[in-house]
Amino acid sequence: MRLHVGCAMWTHAPWRGRFLPHPLAPAERLRAYATWCNAVEGNTTFYATPARSTVETWAAQTDEDFRFVLKLPRTITHERRLADTGEDLTAFLDAIEPLGPRAHALWIQLPAAFGPTDLGSLASFLHRLPRAHRYAVEVRHPAFFTDPRAERRLEQVLTRAGAEWIPFDTETLFRAPPATDAERESWTKKPRLPSRREALTAHPIIRYIGRDSAEETENGWAPWTEKVTAWLAEGRSPTVFIHTPDNAEALPLARRFHAQIRTRLPTLPALPTPTETEPLTLF
Repeated sequence: MRLHVGCAMWTHAPWRGRFLPHPLAPAERLRAYATWCNAVEGNTTFYATPARSTVETWAAQTDEDFRFVLKLPRTITHERRLADTGEDLTAFLDAIEPLGPRAHALWIQLPAAFGPTDLGSLASFLHRLPRAHRYAVEVRHPAFFTDPRAERRLEQVLTRAGAEWIPFDTETLFRAPPATDAERESWTKKPRLPSRREALTAHPIIRYIGRDSAEETENGWAPWTEKVTAWLAEGRSPTVFIHTPDNAEALPLARRFHAQIRTRLPTLPALPTPTETEPLTLF
Protein backbone atom coordinates (compact mmCIF):
# COMPACT_ATOMS: atom_id res chain seq x y z
CA MET A 1 0.00 0.00 0.00
CA ARG A 2 1.64 3.23 -1.16
CA LEU A 3 0.38 6.75 -1.85
CA HIS A 4 2.47 9.12 -3.95
CA VAL A 5 1.87 12.87 -3.89
CA GLY A 6 3.48 15.73 -5.74
CA CYS A 7 3.26 19.04 -7.54
CA ALA A 8 3.36 20.39 -11.08
CA MET A 9 7.09 21.18 -10.89
CA TRP A 10 10.09 20.61 -8.64
CA THR A 11 11.41 24.15 -8.63
CA HIS A 12 9.35 27.30 -8.08
CA ALA A 13 10.57 30.75 -7.04
CA PRO A 14 8.17 31.16 -4.06
CA TRP A 15 9.54 27.94 -2.53
CA ARG A 16 13.15 29.10 -2.43
CA GLY A 17 14.37 29.82 1.06
CA ARG A 18 10.96 28.89 2.52
CA PHE A 19 10.60 25.19 1.75
CA LEU A 20 13.73 24.48 -0.28
CA PRO A 21 17.30 25.64 0.38
CA HIS A 22 18.42 28.75 -1.49
CA PRO A 23 20.67 29.19 -3.30
CA LEU A 24 20.71 25.68 -4.71
CA ALA A 25 22.49 24.41 -7.81
CA PRO A 26 20.10 23.31 -10.60
CA ALA A 27 21.47 19.76 -10.34
CA GLU A 28 20.36 19.60 -6.68
CA ARG A 29 16.86 21.09 -6.91
CA LEU A 30 15.03 17.88 -7.69
CA ARG A 31 16.88 16.12 -4.87
CA ALA A 32 15.63 18.76 -2.40
CA TYR A 33 12.08 18.57 -3.77
CA ALA A 34 12.14 14.78 -3.38
CA THR A 35 12.49 15.19 0.39
CA TRP A 36 9.05 16.86 0.37
CA CYS A 37 7.15 14.78 -2.19
CA ASN A 38 7.59 11.38 -3.80
CA ALA A 39 6.15 12.23 -7.22
CA VAL A 40 6.21 15.07 -9.76
CA GLU A 41 4.42 15.96 -12.97
CA GLY A 42 6.73 16.08 -15.97
CA ASN A 43 5.16 19.06 -17.71
CA THR A 44 8.35 20.32 -19.35
CA THR A 45 8.58 17.26 -21.59
CA PHE A 46 5.44 18.52 -23.37
CA TYR A 47 7.46 21.37 -24.87
CA ALA A 48 10.59 19.45 -25.83
CA THR A 49 12.13 16.03 -25.41
CA PRO A 50 14.93 16.40 -22.82
CA ALA A 51 18.49 15.37 -23.49
CA ARG A 52 19.25 11.90 -22.19
CA SER A 53 22.06 13.40 -20.09
CA THR A 54 19.53 15.68 -18.40
CA VAL A 55 17.30 12.73 -17.57
CA GLU A 56 20.31 10.93 -16.11
CA THR A 57 20.63 13.77 -13.58
CA TRP A 58 16.95 13.36 -12.68
CA ALA A 59 17.52 9.68 -11.98
CA ALA A 60 20.62 10.45 -9.91
CA GLN A 61 18.66 12.80 -7.65
CA THR A 62 15.79 10.41 -6.85
CA ASP A 63 15.40 6.90 -5.52
CA GLU A 64 13.68 4.16 -7.50
CA ASP A 65 10.37 4.61 -5.67
CA PHE A 66 10.04 8.23 -6.82
CA ARG A 67 7.37 8.67 -9.51
CA PHE A 68 7.58 10.82 -12.64
CA VAL A 69 4.37 11.16 -14.65
CA LEU A 70 5.84 12.42 -17.91
CA LYS A 71 3.79 14.26 -20.50
CA LEU A 72 4.33 13.15 -24.10
CA PRO A 73 5.68 15.92 -26.35
CA ARG A 74 3.11 18.15 -28.04
CA THR A 75 4.51 17.15 -31.44
CA ILE A 76 2.94 13.75 -30.77
CA THR A 77 -0.34 14.72 -29.10
CA HIS A 78 -1.22 18.14 -30.51
CA GLU A 79 0.66 18.64 -33.77
CA ARG A 80 0.53 15.11 -35.23
CA ARG A 81 -2.57 14.14 -33.19
CA LEU A 82 -1.16 10.64 -32.55
CA ALA A 83 -0.46 9.88 -36.23
CA ASP A 84 2.97 9.27 -37.81
CA THR A 85 4.67 9.64 -34.44
CA GLY A 86 7.27 6.88 -34.70
CA GLU A 87 10.40 9.03 -34.85
CA ASP A 88 9.32 11.47 -32.14
CA LEU A 89 8.11 8.69 -29.86
CA THR A 90 11.30 6.68 -30.26
CA ALA A 91 13.42 9.74 -29.41
CA PHE A 92 11.30 10.42 -26.33
CA LEU A 93 11.40 6.85 -25.04
CA ASP A 94 15.16 6.71 -25.54
CA ALA A 95 15.63 9.99 -23.65
CA ILE A 96 13.66 8.87 -20.57
CA GLU A 97 15.15 5.37 -20.41
CA PRO A 98 17.59 6.30 -17.58
CA LEU A 99 14.64 6.83 -15.23
CA GLY A 100 13.83 3.14 -15.21
CA PRO A 101 10.95 2.43 -12.80
CA ARG A 102 10.76 6.11 -11.82
CA ALA A 103 8.89 6.70 -15.11
CA HIS A 104 5.66 5.67 -13.44
CA ALA A 105 3.38 6.57 -16.35
CA LEU A 106 3.54 8.33 -19.68
CA TRP A 107 0.88 11.02 -19.77
CA ILE A 108 -1.03 11.51 -23.01
CA GLN A 109 -2.72 14.90 -22.64
CA LEU A 110 -5.01 15.45 -25.62
CA PRO A 111 -6.24 18.81 -26.94
CA ALA A 112 -9.81 19.96 -26.25
CA ALA A 113 -10.68 19.42 -29.91
CA PHE A 114 -9.83 15.71 -29.63
CA GLY A 115 -13.33 14.26 -29.30
CA PRO A 116 -15.34 11.05 -29.61
CA THR A 117 -14.81 10.84 -33.39
CA ASP A 118 -11.05 10.64 -32.75
CA LEU A 119 -11.19 7.58 -30.51
CA GLY A 120 -10.07 5.32 -33.35
CA SER A 121 -6.81 7.27 -33.55
CA LEU A 122 -6.33 6.93 -29.80
CA ALA A 123 -7.03 3.19 -29.86
CA SER A 124 -4.57 2.68 -32.69
CA PHE A 125 -1.90 4.78 -30.97
CA LEU A 126 -2.26 2.93 -27.67
CA HIS A 127 -2.06 -0.40 -29.48
CA ARG A 128 1.28 0.58 -31.05
CA LEU A 129 2.91 1.68 -27.79
CA PRO A 130 5.53 -0.59 -26.18
CA ARG A 131 4.25 -2.56 -23.21
CA ALA A 132 7.30 -1.66 -21.14
CA HIS A 133 5.54 1.49 -19.90
CA ARG A 134 2.30 2.36 -18.15
CA TYR A 135 0.07 4.93 -19.93
CA ALA A 136 -2.48 7.46 -18.75
CA VAL A 137 -4.71 9.70 -20.88
CA GLU A 138 -6.16 13.13 -20.10
CA VAL A 139 -9.02 14.32 -22.30
CA ARG A 140 -10.62 17.76 -22.34
CA HIS A 141 -13.44 17.45 -24.87
CA PRO A 142 -16.75 18.14 -23.02
CA ALA A 143 -18.52 15.18 -24.66
CA PHE A 144 -16.45 12.69 -22.66
CA PHE A 145 -17.91 14.17 -19.46
CA THR A 146 -21.49 14.91 -20.54
CA ASP A 147 -22.33 12.17 -23.07
CA PRO A 148 -22.57 8.72 -21.39
CA ARG A 149 -22.03 6.94 -24.72
CA ALA A 150 -18.81 8.87 -25.42
CA GLU A 151 -17.64 8.24 -21.87
CA ARG A 152 -18.25 4.49 -22.18
CA ARG A 153 -16.45 4.32 -25.53
CA LEU A 154 -13.41 6.10 -24.11
CA GLU A 155 -13.38 3.79 -21.09
CA GLN A 156 -13.49 0.78 -23.42
CA VAL A 157 -10.54 2.07 -25.47
CA LEU A 158 -8.49 2.73 -22.35
CA THR A 159 -9.41 -0.54 -20.64
CA ARG A 160 -8.42 -2.60 -23.68
CA ALA A 161 -5.01 -0.93 -23.61
CA GLY A 162 -4.62 -1.11 -19.82
CA ALA A 163 -4.41 2.69 -19.71
CA GLU A 164 -5.71 5.02 -17.01
CA TRP A 165 -7.96 8.09 -17.42
CA ILE A 166 -6.43 11.11 -15.65
CA PRO A 167 -9.04 13.51 -14.28
CA PHE A 168 -8.13 17.17 -13.82
CA ASP A 169 -10.42 18.33 -11.02
CA THR A 170 -11.02 22.09 -11.32
CA GLU A 171 -14.29 22.27 -9.41
CA THR A 172 -12.79 24.06 -6.40
CA LEU A 173 -11.09 26.61 -8.65
CA PHE A 174 -14.37 27.53 -10.34
CA ARG A 175 -16.55 27.33 -7.23
CA ALA A 176 -16.34 31.08 -6.58
CA PRO A 177 -15.18 34.12 -8.57
CA PRO A 178 -11.40 34.58 -8.66
CA ALA A 179 -9.90 36.53 -5.78
CA THR A 180 -6.26 36.85 -6.91
CA ASP A 181 -4.42 37.60 -10.14
CA ALA A 182 -3.26 33.99 -10.35
CA GLU A 183 -6.82 32.74 -9.94
CA ARG A 184 -8.02 35.10 -12.65
CA GLU A 185 -5.35 33.80 -15.01
CA SER A 186 -6.23 30.18 -14.16
CA TRP A 187 -9.87 30.89 -14.97
CA THR A 188 -8.82 31.75 -18.53
CA LYS A 189 -6.56 28.69 -19.00
CA LYS A 190 -7.85 25.72 -17.02
CA PRO A 191 -10.59 23.41 -18.35
CA ARG A 192 -14.00 23.80 -16.77
CA LEU A 193 -15.30 20.24 -16.80
CA PRO A 194 -17.17 17.95 -14.42
CA SER A 195 -15.02 16.03 -11.98
CA ARG A 196 -14.47 12.31 -12.49
CA ARG A 197 -13.65 9.97 -9.60
CA GLU A 198 -13.45 6.52 -11.16
CA ALA A 199 -10.29 4.45 -11.63
CA LEU A 200 -9.73 2.07 -14.53
CA THR A 201 -6.48 0.50 -13.30
CA ALA A 202 -4.56 -0.30 -10.14
CA HIS A 203 -2.59 2.96 -10.55
CA PRO A 204 -5.02 5.91 -10.70
CA ILE A 205 -3.56 9.39 -11.18
CA ILE A 206 -5.35 12.52 -9.97
CA ARG A 207 -4.67 16.17 -10.84
CA TYR A 208 -6.42 18.55 -8.46
CA ILE A 209 -6.31 22.35 -8.49
CA GLY A 210 -7.64 24.39 -5.61
CA ARG A 211 -7.46 28.10 -4.82
CA ASP A 212 -4.69 30.37 -3.58
CA SER A 213 -6.32 30.04 -0.15
CA ALA A 214 -4.87 26.95 1.50
CA GLU A 215 -8.07 26.52 3.52
CA GLU A 216 -10.29 26.54 0.41
CA THR A 217 -7.93 24.13 -1.34
CA GLU A 218 -8.01 21.73 1.58
CA ASN A 219 -11.79 21.92 1.95
CA GLY A 220 -12.22 21.25 -1.76
CA TRP A 221 -10.21 18.03 -1.79
CA ALA A 222 -12.40 16.33 0.85
CA PRO A 223 -14.06 13.99 -1.70
CA TRP A 224 -10.59 12.89 -2.83
CA THR A 225 -9.52 11.91 0.68
CA GLU A 226 -12.48 9.54 0.79
CA LYS A 227 -11.82 8.16 -2.68
CA VAL A 228 -8.04 7.76 -2.26
CA THR A 229 -8.50 6.04 1.11
CA ALA A 230 -10.93 3.59 -0.53
CA TRP A 231 -8.53 2.94 -3.42
CA LEU A 232 -5.69 2.17 -1.05
CA ALA A 233 -7.92 -0.19 0.92
CA GLU A 234 -8.73 -1.96 -2.37
CA GLY A 235 -5.02 -2.46 -3.03
CA ARG A 236 -4.63 0.29 -5.62
CA SER A 237 -1.59 2.58 -5.69
CA PRO A 238 -2.72 6.15 -6.46
CA THR A 239 -0.69 9.23 -7.34
CA VAL A 240 -2.16 12.64 -6.47
CA PHE A 241 -0.89 15.98 -7.72
CA ILE A 242 -1.88 19.12 -5.83
CA HIS A 243 -2.00 22.43 -7.68
CA THR A 244 -3.07 25.94 -6.76
CA PRO A 245 -3.21 28.89 -9.18
CA ASP A 246 0.05 30.39 -7.85
CA ASN A 247 1.43 27.09 -6.46
CA ALA A 248 3.09 29.06 -3.65
CA GLU A 249 1.87 26.61 -0.98
CA ALA A 250 1.61 23.51 -3.17
CA LEU A 251 4.51 21.68 -1.49
CA PRO A 252 3.14 21.73 2.06
CA LEU A 253 -0.38 21.17 0.75
CA ALA A 254 0.70 17.97 -1.00
CA ARG A 255 2.19 16.74 2.26
CA ARG A 256 -0.97 17.75 4.14
CA PHE A 257 -3.07 15.66 1.76
CA HIS A 258 -0.79 12.68 2.37
CA ALA A 259 -0.98 13.25 6.14
CA GLN A 260 -4.79 13.27 6.06
CA ILE A 261 -4.83 9.91 4.29
CA ARG A 262 -2.29 8.57 6.77
CA THR A 263 -4.54 9.45 9.71
CA ARG A 264 -7.12 7.15 8.15
CA LEU A 265 -4.58 4.46 7.21
CA PRO A 266 -1.79 4.58 9.83
CA THR A 267 0.17 1.79 8.13
CA LEU A 268 0.72 4.01 5.09
CA PRO A 269 4.47 4.73 4.79
CA ALA A 270 5.47 8.25 5.79
CA LEU A 271 6.95 10.79 3.39
CA PRO A 272 10.64 11.71 3.75
CA THR A 273 11.73 14.43 6.16
CA PRO A 274 12.15 17.71 4.22
CA THR A 275 15.62 19.15 3.77
CA GLU A 276 16.43 22.00 6.17
CA THR A 277 16.28 25.40 4.49
CA GLU A 278 18.86 26.81 6.90
CA PRO A 279 21.81 25.20 8.71
CA LEU A 280 20.96 23.92 12.18
CA THR A 281 22.49 25.90 15.06
CA LEU A 282 22.89 25.27 18.79
CA PHE A 283 21.03 28.43 19.77
